[in-house]
Amino acid sequence: MFRSVLPYFACVSLFLHLALVIQIRLWTGKGILAIVDPCHVLALAAALPLPAWSLAGKQKFHYKEFLHLSLHRSSWLLLAPLLTPPVPVITAPPCTLCPEGAHRFQWIRNLVPEFGISSSHVKVLSSPAEFYELLKVQIKAAKQRMVMASLYLGTGLLEQELVYCLEEALEKSLQAKGSSDLRVSILLDYTRGSRGRKNSRTMLIPLLQRFPEQVRVSLFHTPNLRGLLRLLIPERFNETIGLQHIKVYLFDDNVILSGANLSDLYFTNRQDRYVLLRDSPEIADFFTELVDAIGDVSLQLQQDDTVQMMEGMVHPYQGDKVAYCEIAKRRVMEVINSARTRQELLHAKTFHGSQPGSSLLPQQGSQASGSLKPEPDTWIYPLIQMKPFGIQIDEMVTETLLTEAERDARIYLTTGYFNLTQAYMDLILGTRAEYRILLASPEVNGFFGAKGVAGAIPAAYVYIEQQFYSEVCCLQQQERVQLQEYSRAGWTFHAKGKVPLIPRGLGQRWVRAVHLDCKRSKGLAGCQSGLNLQNTPPRFKQ
Repeated sequence: MFRSVLPYFACVSLFLHLALVIQIRLWTGKGILAIVDPCHVLALAAALPLPAWSLAGKQKFHYKEFLHLSLHRSSWLLLAPLLTPPVPVITAPPCTLCPEGAHRFQWIRNLVPEFGISSSHVKVLSSPAEFYELLKVQIKAAKQRMVMASLYLGTGLLEQELVYCLEEALEKSLQAKGSSDLRVSILLDYTRGSRGRKNSRTMLIPLLQRFPEQVRVSLFHTPNLRGLLRLLIPERFNETIGLQHIKVYLFDDNVILSGANLSDLYFTNRQDRYVLLRDSPEIADFFTELVDAIGDVSLQLQQDDTVQMMEGMVHPYQGDKVAYCEIAKRRVMEVINSARTRQELLHAKTFHGSQPGSSLLPQQGSQASGSLKPEPDTWIYPLIQMKPFGIQIDEMVTETLLTEAERDARIYLTTGYFNLTQAYMDLILGTRAEYRILLASPEVNGFFGAKGVAGAIPAAYVYIEQQFYSEVCCLQQQERVQLQEYSRAGWTFHAKGKVPLIPRGLGQRWVRAVHLDCKRSKGLAGCQSGLNLQNTPPRFKQ
């Protein structure tokens, strides 16, 4: 059966794109830059296609290199939309009192809030099973709030057990006090969450019926799917028009950022990434407010499986589109800007206080009253991308990071779906930084072996990969730009992001180097044979 493949083509997709830039100063004193990306790198395919000539001046391209980049364009990449250039980022003067290396990314706080926490509060999970067990543990332990945002909730036994855990936690909270202080907010995508007779909605309705005052289920509906388009496009295919794609799971002051959906595949044998931020009330508050804001402009699930908008809110596909988008943008930007203001004040208090030891702040949340937070050495910047609303922060920051990469820098990119825009490909080929790109082998692509059109998707991604690597070869950049594939029997690969190392959960032993004979045919039918995949020792280091 055809699976939802086309949503991954960003030319028609809406993603609420969240990314985190984390810089951790290790005991060695060296900084590590990591962008932990809870959404598809493919979602970045809505980024600015910067003309090759604009890079030529900055990077001092050789004429032949420039001509090659200008003329060799992937036909598949024509799917990416042509966008207007983003507003240039204005960098603020560096903070001389901040920890070593932190000032390098402080320009990002001109756009989004900056959160400083201790690296001791950051944990990278290693497996789908660990992610699933942590979800259950956190649900049972939550006392005040649970916020779960995902593309959809599956309908299998593992997903049903999660719902039972939610029900048990709510019941326990009621019995303890007579009236529950626990609030549960769930945000899903409308089209994906409504697919089929048994779906995310039917899984959650029992919670709404039993705990109507404590549970809220919001279903985001893209404003681009409306009118005849909405009536004519069948189920599954309608998901190509736009999706809510954020994945964040928070429980009181603990936050899990991931690319994993709430589905059995992501709990068993689909390798993704999962970052736990413990005892982080400011970050938890921000994501709570963000999900609430998106929930306010979404359809609200009712106990009888109907949906309705909040009173006074413009409808996403029945109301005026421009008015709806303006309201949604204003609502989301209010959250971002208010958090920015709070964090700037906290930053000033942390690093510019007059008293000795002012860099230690009172601990909030679950810690005992009067205890102190350790000095922050990890910096988190949540990046948001909602292009239909005119919010394009993620692509702006990503492009700047790639453009300003230094000669001795090393950038790691991971993606389950290799479909970078020509703009990002040009940046990779035009800068002097080293790139290590990890992608899914055809065998671990979720569409491998599928029937119909979906079965051709792995070959299509290999074709795009081959075209890109051909350019690498023609420019003789094989040592600077290296590709590797994740290959593990019985598993699929879903990890996307920009990281300095492969987390242990990605499994070094399942990574293989990719070598390409540039003289071979680039035809789609034989694209897989054009790649010489060898089980050589991986170049990624733990």
